[in-house]
Amino acid sequence: MARPPIEQKEVSGASVPDSYLEYPHRSYGMDHDRYDWSLLVRRKPVAWPNGARVALWVNVAFEFFPLDTPAKPFKALGGMVTSYPDIRHFSLRDYGNRVGVFRVMDALDAAGIGNVTASFNSMVAQRYPYLIDQVNERGWEVMANGVDMAKLHYTGLPAEDEKALVKESLSVLREMSGQPVKGWLSPGRSESWDTPDYIAAEGVEYFCDWINDDMPYPFRTKSGEIVAMPHQHWIDDSMVWLHYKHQEQDFVDQVKDQFDLMYDEAGREGGRIMAITIHPWMSGQPHRIKYLEEALNYVGKHAGVWNATGFDIMQEWKKQQ
Repeated sequence: MARPPIEQKEVSGASVPDSYLEYPHRSYGMDHDRYDWSLLVRRKPVAWPNGARVALWVNVAFEFFPLDTPAKPFKALGGMVTSYPDIRHFSLRDYGNRVGVFRVMDALDAAGIGNVTASFNSMVAQRYPYLIDQVNERGWEVMANGVDMAKLHYTGLPAEDEKALVKESLSVLREMSGQPVKGWLSPGRSESWDTPDYIAAEGVEYFCDWINDDMPYPFRTKSGEIVAMPHQHWIDDSMVWLHYKHQEQDFVDQVKDQFDLMYDEAGREGGRIMAITIHPWMSGQPHRIKYLEEALNYVGKHAGVWNATGFDIMQEWKKQQ
């Protein structure tokens, strides 16, 4: 049976089908059906263990930036910027995995922060297996951060290629760490429309790419619900120092201001999450480490702070839903 012709409309002199003006999903808040839109202030308050106000979630990022980073779809923050071979920036990123990381670990120890999530490009684990050993010895959680910082996830990347990247990252990290690896952060925080479906199909239980909330919320995928976690985009040393080019003390001030507000708000509205992201190639520099120490010590000295990994925070939140 022949299909009836598609009715055409004139739009700015061009002929387009009716479907051009149709939305596959229209809803309050955002035009998708991935989650139920809601106001944080109207949700059930969360009570962290031992009466803590704030869950402190520290993420240490282990990244690999290839020398041949492509310019499309874009370069993740920290990607090579000069003509090939950009040895200056390549070796600076390498500095973090060889030198800076140990200063960062010492700073965390001094602040009494022992429960940490380490986000790994799988290429880092393969090139620097001693980092996986260090993380396991400290009891840190391993979170997947794709293959490397040049292999971005985006709409337009063939589905089979993206699925292969997800599988490669998770399988390498699970095998090398011996951990189940239940968390995911996309390189450059870049997703395709289908990335959440692909990671959920591979057993991921929480992901960190969406930055539209201060607390976790359930996120629908084709393989069931996963949890969107508030992995803050702004309290991140590379965002503050490299992207915005703020002064070193500005990072400290922003950590303090963010924590103070969260701590106060939690006293009135229920538990909150304070996420801090640290890049060893940024904070591990000799002239910057004291600023990281100041920020960590400020947060760590407060009573009512529960230091936990992303997976532990997610589990506690889910129990109370």
